[in-house]
Amino acid sequence: MEFLAKARQVIEIETVALQGMAARLDGGFTRAVEMLKDTLDRRGKIVVVGIGKSGNIGHKIAATLNSTGATAVVLNSQNALHGDLGILSDGDAVLMLSYSGETAELLDLLPHVKRFGVQVIALTGKPASTLGEHSDVVLDTSVDREACPMNLAPTSSSTAMLVMGDALAMVLLEARGFTEKQFARYHPGGALGRALLTRVSDIMRAGEQLAQVADGSTVREALVAMTKARSGACVVTAADGKLGGIFTHGDFARCYQADPHVGDRPVAEFMTRKPISVDADSLAVEAVQTIGSHRVDDVVVLDAEGRAVGLVDTQDLARLKIV
Repeated sequence: MEFLAKARQVIEIETVALQGMAARLDGGFTRAVEMLKDTLDRRGKIVVVGIGKSGNIGHKIAATLNSTGATAVVLNSQNALHGDLGILSDGDAVLMLSYSGETAELLDLLPHVKRFGVQVIALTGKPASTLGEHSDVVLDTSVDREACPMNLAPTSSSTAMLVMGDALAMVLLEARGFTEKQFARYHPGGALGRALLTRVSDIMRAGEQLAQVADGSTVREALVAMTKARSGACVVTAADGKLGGIFTHGDFARCYQADPHVGDRPVAEFMTRKPISVDADSLAVEAVQTIGSHRVDDVVVLDAEGRAVGLVDTQDLARLKIV
């Protein structure tokens, strides 16, 4: 239990540090976002520089920016003076990370960076430091103390720097009008990318895989259709072809308990009218969200005229690695 208490103390210290940083945000943050947006609008890139733990945080910030369509690269400050400065171009924006603002490698690099037509944004815990004084915008990531019991290991300070980078990336994302479809372009290999790039019509059960009966059918006929399609649900259509309802194995179990001879009764008596549905042309992610928010196992797929053309089963989503 002592370990748990100490762990909670670490989390609390870092939480307090983040709350303090949030309270200090000012117009400098707005200017930083505007600078980054202008840079990207001019087809420039964001160059991230840091040393040690700040360098590790810098890699994460650059990765987050890239994943949201904001072109970013990491510049190794030690190699920069030996040719890697070629990564810089006029019009770029440079994020320089140093909690002390006095990191020797960064200060040695700073004059050479400033020779390019770039704007420098400093993420530092010491706004009055040399780095802060020679930057165009300073974002204050100072903390009252580290979460380290000796107040030595970068913990609260590195978390604050990481969160400031996340804040920049997310606000920049919204400022640029970045969309889910654009996000999917940069994440095609994962489940999220598949869900955002795939349409419901690509994953739905249709044709012989769709259990479907007319409104006047019996429960037995619905069960036969479900068995043939190997489906846990059957779509019931009205006389005009529009969706009438849905009948599931769960519905059958409930009505069978009440009447073991239910097979010859109309399925319309037991189906769910106005079931949850999605459009065939919508993205698969909408089906995922619909299933999750309504806590159902199946959603009916409709065409533009409101006719049932398919069914999405939650088990299909897992099989297709959509979730």
